Amino acid sequence: MAHSPEALTQHLLDAARAAGADASDAIVVSGTSLSIEVRDAKLEQAERSEGLDLGLRVLVGQRQANVSISDARPAAIQEMAERAVAMAKEAPEDPYVGLATSDQLARDRDARNLELADTASEPDPSTLQTDALQTEAAALEVAGISQVQSAVSGYSATDVWIAASNGFSGGYRRTSRGTYCTAIAGKGDSMERDYDGDSRVFATDMRDPADIGRSAAERAVERLNARQPQTGAYPVLFDERISSSLLGHLLAAANGATVARGSGWLREKLGDQILPKGLSLVEDPHRPRVTGSRLFDAEGLPTKRRAIVDNGVLTGWTLDLGNARKLGLTSTANAARGVSGPPSPSNWNVALTQGDKSRDELLKEMGTGLLVTSLIGSTINPNTGDYSRGASGFWIENGEITHAINECTIAGNLLDMMRGLIPANDARLHLSRPVPSLLVEGLTLAGS
Repeated sequence: MAHSPEALTQHLLDAARAAGADASDAIVVSGTSLSIEVRDAKLEQAERSEGLDLGLRVLVGQRQANVSISDARPAAIQEMAERAVAMAKEAPEDPYVGLATSDQLARDRDARNLELADTASEPDPSTLQTDALQTEAAALEVAGISQVQSAVSGYSATDVWIAASNGFSGGYRRTSRGTYCTAIAGKGDSMERDYDGDSRVFATDMRDPADIGRSAAERAVERLNARQPQTGAYPVLFDERISSSLLGHLLAAANGATVARGSGWLREKLGDQILPKGLSLVEDPHRPRVTGSRLFDAEGLPTKRRAIVDNGVLTGWTLDLGNARKLGLTSTANAARGVSGPPSPSNWNVALTQGDKSRDELLKEMGTGLLVTSLIGSTINPNTGDYSRGASGFWIENGEITHAINECTIAGNLLDMMRGLIPANDARLHLSRPVPSLLVEGLTLAGS
């Protein structure tokens, strides 16, 4: 038997049919990863892994079950299918489960134009080690750095194939190359740390390793001598490195699974203004060389560009087939799945409209307030949107950074925050979720 992911998905479907399934879909994921970490100019750790995972979902009437294994032997696949069918027969009925119809399936399944995989061969471990060493050395050259906590360079390649008894069969290959550094500044009780890194599909698009190390170190040094802010209401500027977390809360509330449960702070806001006019939140799954791109979702439906928020107005939910049926709507082709569970809604590449001012210009406009560069923990009410998170960053006086800030809490309400967003123009466009720095007026800071 051929052991390609495509051949294995077909074998899974054949086994499901033989075991008595009325319908089924299968996913096979095979991949390799390589990671090199250095410390004190020496190799600290080298890891390589290779894996093969098979997932099968079977439907018996309106009942379903999922099983996954890492064994591609025919006997194991047969036993897997038999167990899945037995489980499905004992599962509760769900009137909304079911595969896509043939007319819903994606016709274009050739992902080569999306450039999801580097055409170069897997890098030699010595190449990754050289990158990590250069990163560490550059960080240690920055005055004030006491040590480098980690300097890591890695590579991964993943092959995914999805097939279903409705006739769909398609797959793609993804690669990723990354280098990361965490530097520590100061000594004793006055130590601070920060990080930087870069991850790309193509190695030739990577930033210089030394630049990553220097940036991580300079950020750590800037955090020294941090203080708590005074408690009060101030404008807060979320730095581009962490601003996408705000949009993540919006996307979670607009997820069809959340809405179908009758929960989420956006559940009654369809068609309402939830962002300022002029701002749109656009999903584009067809951007080349971006990790979130894909031609079809996990149910075989063709993906397409759509505005989740258009000119500030919430236009719709993120849906897979099952949740779309629950809501009486049409899938937005946003089904995602792993090997061990059924499809569920997820977002692909999502970008927020950029502003026309730089981060520094927004700092000058905010006058006095907080520039947040790091968030920790969270107390977020998913139904009301009440927001509270630990934060650190820099205090702004008269539009200028004066000193580092730590051990503070920022609080507000997500709906109010979204309606008042002011974006900068500094989003990194190669990311799957390019979001610029975001200014929010009037959040509550709790410090000293």
